[in-house]
Amino acid sequence: MPNALELTGIRKSFDGFAALTDAHFAARWGEVHALLGENGAGKSSLMNIAAGLYAPEAGQLLVDDNAVRFSGPRDAARHRIGMVHQHFKLVRPFTVAQNILLTAPPPAEFQSHGERLREIERDIRNKASELGFEIDPSKRIDALSIAEQQRVEILKVLLAGARILILDEPTAVLTDQEAARLLQTVQGLARAGAAVVLVTHKMADVKTYADRVTVMRGGRTVATLEPGATSVSELVKLTVGESVAAASGFQPAKAARGPVRLSVRGLRSPASPQGRRVLDGVDLELHAGEIYGLAGVGGNGQGELAGAIMGLPGEATEGEIRLEGHGDLKTMPAPARRGLGIAAIPADRYGLALAGGLSVAENYAIGQVHSGRYGPVWHLRRGRIQSETQEAVRAFDVLGVRSVAQKAALLSGGNAQKLVLAREFGKSPTLVLAHSPSRGLDVRASAEVHARLRAARDGGAAVLLISEDLDEVLQLADRVGVMTRGRIAGEFAQPADRQAIGQAMVDHG
Repeated sequence: MPNALELTGIRKSFDGFAALTDAHFAARWGEVHALLGENGAGKSSLMNIAAGLYAPEAGQLLVDDNAVRFSGPRDAARHRIGMVHQHFKLVRPFTVAQNILLTAPPPAEFQSHGERLREIERDIRNKASELGFEIDPSKRIDALSIAEQQRVEILKVLLAGARILILDEPTAVLTDQEAARLLQTVQGLARAGAAVVLVTHKMADVKTYADRVTVMRGGRTVATLEPGATSVSELVKLTVGESVAAASGFQPAKAARGPVRLSVRGLRSPASPQGRRVLDGVDLELHAGEIYGLAGVGGNGQGELAGAIMGLPGEATEGEIRLEGHGDLKTMPAPARRGLGIAAIPADRYGLALAGGLSVAENYAIGQVHSGRYGPVWHLRRGRIQSETQEAVRAFDVLGVRSVAQKAALLSGGNAQKLVLAREFGKSPTLVLAHSPSRGLDVRASAEVHARLRAARDGGAAVLLISEDLDEVLQLADRVGVMTRGRIAGEFAQPADRQAIGQAMVDHG
């Protein structure tokens, strides 16, 4: 079978750092080809070259066995290559349809903008129905959950006509049922003649859906194998270079849980013109010394609940958010809440947790600048900032930091997340709000994040874990809540019944 996409001998450096030194990859027409590797292994860099975002310093790129050289993503799109990035490329103030219109084929002659937009909306509805997605084409991107935004990215690529699909962690924020349906759809596209590159850290997805798998480590290609003839332990060892234990099951807290640390009562957000409330009477109690896992299909109010607890404006107008010893926080601004020992790990680490254009040190220190820890804002003690950042980078094993003065945007996803953890956990929080904390991370990085959350719990913190990954919830949570239609639809004690939780997640009655 001919190759749809082939990259050979690829080299690429950033700011003097070699991200790719000898990378090879080939995907055939009609196959799902998985790409595995730790965060920082070079997977995204290699696929960004295939998608026209980066130009290689050496090596060759072939499409349909013909050598090509891309001057940008539009060139790649003309060769029918589309990439769904782990960190989305959407214009947040635009609607779903407007975003997809930006990359859609040009309109027919004499077709007005309004007619073209209505046509795009029909195409979105049809394709979304085919994929099993629920998407409102007229809704703004900044009103969508992370999971919904990912679905828009997938629709955007498919509606632009791509036949070589590069999907970077496509199931990271999907439920079991959504992920299975998406990957079955992707597999169907491949069987119909497309070529699909599946960048993933989920070994089960590789074993179930991939025809071949290529493993990268340290900017090099290690091996290309058939998943059916390779064990999960062998894949893990190839990926990380040493044996890493498979994800452990639920580990209970080391001590009895303490008093109620966070109490949410009757939390409601403003009603839409149609009368719908994203938060519609949320009741929740979280104890010190426990992890409360909040599961649910994306778009049922999880992100808005996190925003309301952190004090983001406009998320809630009714109800109470009470923190032990501090009363109702609902009128307290976000900076003041952080001063009470509330740590936040947002789902969108680059959009909400880090400023990519600022340095590693600036990102680490920013949470303490207004507390006076580093002196007055007009005369910061930069030596102290630098030394404390260096210490935190070592303590949390943040790799890829050649200097704390380098931009945070140069960190891989896993190391960016570890920088967020270093900042948030550096001040011994009493309440931790973690939304999809291991999204897109590899086996080792996910295990480290989970260990930090368990350690915070065992140290007496109350941890609210919000995740669309049910495996993550079941591994970490002492209690599991399910959120549907803006309220807690059910709670489950550990050991929890996975099927019962799944039923509660899809039962909108």
